[in-house]
Amino acid sequence: MHRSIGALYHGMIDYLLVLILVIGPGVAGFRGRQAVLCYTLAAIHFALTILTRFPLGVLKHVGFPMHGAIELVVGFLMIVSPWISNFARGVLSRNFFVAIGLLILLIWFLTDYRGLRRTS
Repeated sequence: MHRSIGALYHGMIDYLLVLILVIGPGVAGFRGRQAVLCYTLAAIHFALTILTRFPLGVLKHVGFPMHGAIELVVGFLMIVSPWISNFARGVLSRNFFVAIGLLILLIWFLTDYRGLRRTS
């Protein structure tokens, strides 16, 4: 399997994902508990990113492979959260959460969490 995203680029993507989670509800046009969940996930993802031992981490307490394991779980949870949290009828929020979950899984699949590709 070719994992083409290194730790540096993954960090950049993580900070961009936090921004997307913060502005997503306003851009996609949903409010309520869906938006609160989005903002909460943004805060958690921001904390995970600054705590990760990789080039753009700040406090460097969480190993990069553990970061990846957490993101794998979060990706799947994002996809099923509209049904678990009972907001699947809200098309905008449902589609946003599913799309972000799929994006997280794609990034997880393409990231070299073990540092075998050290150039980026």
